Amino acid sequence: MQIYRYMDIGTAKPTRQERLAAAHHMIDIVDPDQDFDAAAYAEMADDCIRKIMKKGKTAFLVGGTGFYIKALVYGLFAEGPSDPRIRSRLQREAEREGAAALHGRLRGVDGPTAEKIHPNDAYRTIRALEVFEVTGRPLSEFQQRHGFREKRFTTLEIGLSWPRPTLYERINRRVDLMMAQGFYQEVQGLLNRGYAPEVKAMQSLGYRHLVQVICGNTPLTEAVALIKRDHRRYAKRQLTWFGARDSVHWVNPDQKRIAREAIRSFL
Repeated sequence: MQIYRYMDIGTAKPTRQERLAAAHHMIDIVDPDQDFDAAAYAEMADDCIRKIMKKGKTAFLVGGTGFYIKALVYGLFAEGPSDPRIRSRLQREAEREGAAALHGRLRGVDGPTAEKIHPNDAYRTIRALEVFEVTGRPLSEFQQRHGFREKRFTTLEIGLSWPRPTLYERINRRVDLMMAQGFYQEVQGLLNRGYAPEVKAMQSLGYRHLVQVICGNTPLTEAVALIKRDHRRYAKRQLTWFGARDSVHWVNPDQKRIAREAIRSFL
């Protein structure tokens, strides 16, 4: 989410001091209403990494969006053919019936893919339905066939592990801090700039909740509680996703010596 301009507080972008301490890349590179997916991310991040390597330096890939990390490190699977006519029809149906209705349809033909896509993510839902209608096979079959076996980089993977109660309490405090920093005003500013609530970026964690407040559909106190809950749920899914990877070295955030030794050994 830090790729998007004007979305600073809700994405916890690195501070000016942090950016001065180490060069950061892939921040503020697209507007919130621009199409951007894992393929675009992998291509641009790949270019950044190779430029860093040419300088004799090592890149750190930092974040928690597992699928995007996989797309970069292993390359993307072949998503199957596309058909602009089918895509246009599905887009019209999404506008008429809502993204959630199409997501329900996807759940009926490709449950594994539907589980990975938020019901409000019309872009990915339409793409998955398009693949199914064109090929007669679910997108999850293409993904399984690819298997992410074509590793493109040599990597050391380090995961930060907090006790679950501590992690959840930190998430709650972070949401309170975001609100104190002006998260509500940031979302209002995005709407004032003309970015509609239906824009993919505006459907992300926190942003979609505060849009509902601004539109008069949800009280602010209720929205803040939902933001905390949904961030905790997302963290739980991240732990499950990365926990299934044998290649991750898990350390407590205060175990810096262990992390340093692992990095030195890797380099």
